[in-house]
Amino acid sequence: MSEQSAKPYLVRAICEWCADSGFTPYLAVKVNAETRVPAAFVKNGEIVLNVSASATRRLTIDNDWVQFSARFGGASQEVAVPMSAVAGIFAKESGYGFAFTVAQDPATGLAAATEPVAGDIDADLDRDRKEGQDGGKPLPRPAHLQVIK
Repeated sequence: MSEQSAKPYLVRAICEWCADSGFTPYLAVKVNAETRVPAAFVKNGEIVLNVSASATRRLTIDNDWVQFSARFGGASQEVAVPMSAVAGIFAKESGYGFAFTVAQDPATGLAAATEPVAGDIDADLDRDRKEGQDGGKPLPRPAHLQVIK
């Protein structure tokens, strides 16, 4: 028997605590292919959603999904967030809540981790070493330590 994740229970608990305390619960979401949110409000692959009773209609938080209807820019939209994409739940007024680790798609994570950053000197040097530039001699490694006086 596999262990049930505590994440949906914690999300529901913080939402209930916020309602009881007069706070506004906000859901931090890492947007992925399964996430249905208004794309115009996504920044850097993330979106923060007000999930209070006054901001949503038909809010359901089950073990797999957070679903509701809300108005964005005056237009009503259906929102569906897989529990695996929930990065956190917190009270707007106090900041109290929980942050969760969001698993990244393995293929995307590998590509992002191995792709050289433009202007990355270490990546350029590593590439040059592998390609045998500079007359076939390996280039010296740059120092990683710095003397501070």
